[in-house]
Amino acid sequence: MSTSNSNEFSLLGHKPALFVLFFTEMWERFSYYGMRAIFVLFLTAPLLKGGWEWSNERALGLLGIYTSSVYLTPIIGGWIADKFTGYQKAVTFGALAMTLGHASLAFETEFMFYTGVALLIIGNGLFKPNLTSVVSGLYDKFPDKKDGAFTIYYMGVNAGGFLGVLLCGFLASNLSYSWGFGLAGIFMFLGMLQFWFGRSIFGEIGKAPKERITVVQGLYDILKGLIDSATWILKLIINVFNKNHEKVIQDKDKIVQRDRYIVVGILAFLTVFFWAAFEQASGSMTLFARDFTQRTLIGNSALSFKIVDTLITIVPLTIITWVLLRLFSQTFKKISLSNIVLGISFLGIWGIAIWKLTVILPKDNAEIEASWFLILNSLFIIGLAPFFSKWWESKYNPSASMKFGLGMILLAIGFGLLAWGASVIPRGAETASVSLIWLVLAYLFHTMGELCLSPVGLSYVSKLVPAKKIGTMFGVWYLAIAAGNFLAQLVGGYIDIIVDKYSMSIFFLIFTLIPGLVGLILIIINPWMKKMMHGVR
Repeated sequence: MSTSNSNEFSLLGHKPALFVLFFTEMWERFSYYGMRAIFVLFLTAPLLKGGWEWSNERALGLLGIYTSSVYLTPIIGGWIADKFTGYQKAVTFGALAMTLGHASLAFETEFMFYTGVALLIIGNGLFKPNLTSVVSGLYDKFPDKKDGAFTIYYMGVNAGGFLGVLLCGFLASNLSYSWGFGLAGIFMFLGMLQFWFGRSIFGEIGKAPKERITVVQGLYDILKGLIDSATWILKLIINVFNKNHEKVIQDKDKIVQRDRYIVVGILAFLTVFFWAAFEQASGSMTLFARDFTQRTLIGNSALSFKIVDTLITIVPLTIITWVLLRLFSQTFKKISLSNIVLGISFLGIWGIAIWKLTVILPKDNAEIEASWFLILNSLFIIGLAPFFSKWWESKYNPSASMKFGLGMILLAIGFGLLAWGASVIPRGAETASVSLIWLVLAYLFHTMGELCLSPVGLSYVSKLVPAKKIGTMFGVWYLAIAAGNFLAQLVGGYIDIIVDKYSMSIFFLIFTLIPGLVGLILIIINPWMKKMMHGVR
């Protein structure tokens, strides 16, 4: 079905409703990444600087519980929406829970902090899968437009992450951590109102299911699903390791599918190692930025940073505001309250951004916040994603194993550069002034590695697994990401011990050697993996 001339696709070639979701997701990512950027910094900062003076190990342990849990609860949140609430209400309830979570963090008491983390985990589970489901529902009848729609939606993810880190980090550094956590909550609340007041634009998409089930029936379905999944995985393992599996599985189609399951299992297992290293960004790499990186610039270096900082603040905001005005022109009569809330939100963003520049620009020097470096991931994704997308569409498109292997090696190179830069830090040192270029280069290579692995992971799952098992295997995939996030902060928690006994360079070398070795293994077994995929590219 051709949609190029349809009046439905009147905003940049897409439905205006998509951009309502774009901004809703942007505010959620603003709150998530903004909070995460200052999470460990707050917990480990000295009492005199507004922190709690936790050990690095304890702070990273709590971060690991949080970041791994947000990949597990969406499985439950999606089920709740499917069976009980529908997507629209689930998104709203999730946004409300996250608003209360950020507000709880701002109180800066231990009980409220733990309460806030729990609310953020619950809210994310309700919000994340169901907003994506609304996007998908908008384009069910227009599959040729769906890839482009999700690309735009993904840009909302990165725009929100970029702005959240930029502004929450600024408030935390210049006012207090409470203001940083509070700002994340304010914009999550405004995002919730914008979505709720604009829900009429989605029509029937995402409303409550017509046939609701009882809680008892729902619990029975969960239990049955778990038993069925466990039975299926057990049978698969038996068939894989049974020496006579060719006799056990006579049907050729079943042999093909068994091989594809093996490929998914291998990729899911090895992706744990990727996230265990990559997610050092919000943990040990942020601590490295704070304690061991030269963040005070003078002279031409300060001037160059101010120019870069001004451009990356003003240019993205200008582009997003232009999209916002286009949305207003087409939807104000239909969802006026949603547009008003969105307008107020952006006036607030512009106000804080201009205030930030008026604080930074007049100074002779430039003091870079430790959280600022997390911005680089979003900036590099926005700049590099089109290149990688064109690469995957060309005749030089690598196989799954090669993509994953390349992603691992690029990640290893990033940590190798950090290890090299950190080699000047004496053993046991508590502070140092390593050039910031090493962190910039590390984030560049890490982002290229992410683009080789993260966006294509679920795509390969959907290609290799039959439709009736996709839900189960997506769950397995998210479980692998959750395990990687938990392992990241568990290993990162040993930073002090390793630095005291060996050096900071050795700490980063661990994350160089392991992903590098995994990457080489993936490249070596690539011919066998391609054979096991039986024609899937």
